[in-house]
Amino acid sequence: MPFQKIQPEKLSTSVVRQIEQLILRGILSPGERLPAERELADRLGVSRPSLRDAISELQTRGLLCARAGSGVFIADMLGSAFSPALIQLFSSHHEAVFDYLSFRRDMEGLAAERAARLGSDYDLQVIQTCFDKMEAEQSPAPAPSLSEADSDLDAQFHSAIIDASHNVVMLHMMRSMFDLLRQGVFYNRKIMFHQHTSRGVLLDQHRAINAALQARDPAAARAAVEAHMDYVKQSLTDHQKAERNAAVAQLRLQHEAEKQ
Repeated sequence: MPFQKIQPEKLSTSVVRQIEQLILRGILSPGERLPAERELADRLGVSRPSLRDAISELQTRGLLCARAGSGVFIADMLGSAFSPALIQLFSSHHEAVFDYLSFRRDMEGLAAERAARLGSDYDLQVIQTCFDKMEAEQSPAPAPSLSEADSDLDAQFHSAIIDASHNVVMLHMMRSMFDLLRQGVFYNRKIMFHQHTSRGVLLDQHRAINAALQARDPAAARAAVEAHMDYVKQSLTDHQKAERNAAVAQLRLQHEAEKQ
């Protein structure tokens, strides 16, 4: 008979498995600091030597990293899917920008559809909280263009939708993509939206996405995300055209000045 005796599991192995799951599910994020050793051992209900064994194994596997005098952190693995050479190519060719936006449109549309179907009530509460922060950020300062805070809240809102899709591969892939966006690899959001895109228009688009998710309407959620990404793509296209037109006009002005 194909049965084997059950072997008792080491406490350190149980700790490893729990931390692995928290990282895999995106609950512990890259760069996040773990609690101090004594506190973490108490939370897990294990001895400090067992905890040290688990942390050592996770460090060896590249999931945790220790920083002298600071503690133990979740390793920064975002962007690891792209080599430095490929990231450089992305940043120097405009076609990568529009491929990036098309990719986000497809993936985030799918994520919103899944979130409306599969997201828990807690997931939807997180998304609602992100949207409420976006509204609160806009209310006291009705400036026409986006601020750095707007950009950060925008990323948090979209990330919360990805999390609510409950697909760990999509979660880590899209976090990697958002990290490259924050680095300005694909485009600078503040420059793109400066005086070209109304904060109110973008807030209304996010309101439509949130409303569809809260109503648990998968088709409407996907359509709202796709409409938003189409708008972002058109805004970027218009901005690039405006830059090219300004460059041509500058050349004309310079030429006219030289003829005098």
